[in-house]
Amino acid sequence: MSIIDKVKEMLAQHTDKANDAVDKAGDTFDQRTGGKYADKVDKAQEQARKYVEEQRREDGRPPA
Repeated sequence: MSIIDKVKEMLAQHTDKANDAVDKAGDTFDQRTGGKYADKVDKAQEQARKYVEEQRREDGRPPA
């Protein structure tokens, strides 16, 4: 099992924590840049949440 497979498995098992980390990272980036890139950060957060949800579905868990 590769490291990527392990990360995907971890994301599938801990979606709530992964989404919290995405939110925290985006908020920190916004704070440090003064919100200059807020629209881009929001889009990146949305894509990251979608990826986490995809991993959850591939793991066989029902979608949120």
